[in-house]
Amino acid sequence: MTNPLFDALFAPHSGRDTVFLRHPGGGITTHSDFLNQAARLANALTSLGVRPGDRVAVHIQKSAAALALYAGCVQAGAVFLPLNTAYTAAELAYFVGDSGAALFVCDPEEAQDLTAIADANGCPLQTLAGDGSGTLADLAALQDPVFDTVARGEDDLAALLYTSGTTGRSKGAMLTHRNLLSNAQSLVEGWHFTADDVLLHALPIFHSHGLFVATNVMLLAGGAMIFLPRFDLDTVLAGLPEATAMMGVPTFYTRLLDDPRFDRALTRHMRVFISGSAPLLAETHERFQARTGHRILERYGMTETSMNTSNPYEGERRAGTVGFALPGVEVKVCDPETGATLPRGEIGVLEVRGPNVFKGYWRMPEKTAEELRADGYFITGDLAQIDADGYVCIVGRSKDLIISGGYNIYPKEIELFLDALDGVQESAVIGVPHPDFGESVVAVLVPQPGAALDLVRIKAAVDRDLARFKRPQRVEIVESLPRNAMGKVQKNQLRDRYRQIFQLAES
Repeated sequence: MTNPLFDALFAPHSGRDTVFLRHPGGGITTHSDFLNQAARLANALTSLGVRPGDRVAVHIQKSAAALALYAGCVQAGAVFLPLNTAYTAAELAYFVGDSGAALFVCDPEEAQDLTAIADANGCPLQTLAGDGSGTLADLAALQDPVFDTVARGEDDLAALLYTSGTTGRSKGAMLTHRNLLSNAQSLVEGWHFTADDVLLHALPIFHSHGLFVATNVMLLAGGAMIFLPRFDLDTVLAGLPEATAMMGVPTFYTRLLDDPRFDRALTRHMRVFISGSAPLLAETHERFQARTGHRILERYGMTETSMNTSNPYEGERRAGTVGFALPGVEVKVCDPETGATLPRGEIGVLEVRGPNVFKGYWRMPEKTAEELRADGYFITGDLAQIDADGYVCIVGRSKDLIISGGYNIYPKEIELFLDALDGVQESAVIGVPHPDFGESVVAVLVPQPGAALDLVRIKAAVDRDLARFKRPQRVEIVESLPRNAMGKVQKNQLRDRYRQIFQLAES
């Protein structure tokens, strides 16, 4: 038995002195250096007691060392569990505990605050900083740069990614070697990536887009990446002439378009711009094409499936659509009540099937059974239609999902937090349009009878315990929430009301 993911993504680059990562300031990491670091980290993991199938929870800044830790986990047969760097200690405690992590890796500056979490869950705490320092780096430096790759099967877990649920309890999506490898293969084929490509990588690597889409694609293709710690406009503009491709969220592209330096001459070497994680406005498509001559390629994916569909590399890229199913992936639109397949043009719930579809939710068999059908189709919960030409269009989101700056935000999680605050009787969290981030989070609070809500104290609690991207940008106080005859809160009315209020306030 082999190790499918390591054998395909990493092993082919052994001994190659070709450039893998280009860093701001001119530094480089070769494929060979990267794999040596990954092997040292794999040895370090095993010395700490990590065994095949164990989860390694990682809450660290984006860096070459962080990426090497991912490779080291794959080589050692461990399950990589990347966590959003914006998560607070209160949020991290759940993920470490629920996953049963065998090791918790954090930034050195967080160690004092997170030691209690590691101790409570009986797992060692190691540190790894963005500059490559830390206790794990020190341990790895003492290890051999060669590691005997652990054998794994296609159905063995390679990663565990948590995606928030509408009940407020986050769900761990179990992703196998087959899931991740098959998706990378489809994307390399569909987007025509080769070893000649240089990808401008400004995405975070704690979720599927930056890690399993961008990085896995470039590893499989054998190309290089301009590896930026974050999206910084000046740095991205400086890097574009050296790149052939870029992957980003809509916010990246709107910010580029707002800068007059971003023009046709700056992008003449580019082969493709790809966008995802949130819908791209038709206006952005049009402005981008007029400015650069490039048509952005928009695609659609989920944590549970990685990528499902894509506009064509060759052919018409239609604004407002996410294109066609990727090679090996099947999609259909179904009646949300009966599950029956609907004719083209009708709106229903999108379901997908293919080797990219995850194995299920970690320790949640009932939830897995609800969303994974016996025939292999996954019920995405997204409302979609397929037009006469076969293009898939996502027309809405069930469960009131908010997408802000490319991040998925689930209102129920924030509502449960707000409802527990002193003086709050109930809350409703909605998303309203935002010109830069796509959507902005708004919290509507109903005070308990006779209570006077202190917005300063509420903001302090939110800032302390919620990740920045989840924090409501506006808090409104009302006497009651609108409900239908069944008592369900009518969030569509709240969205309409506050969309109009905020538009008037900004005009």
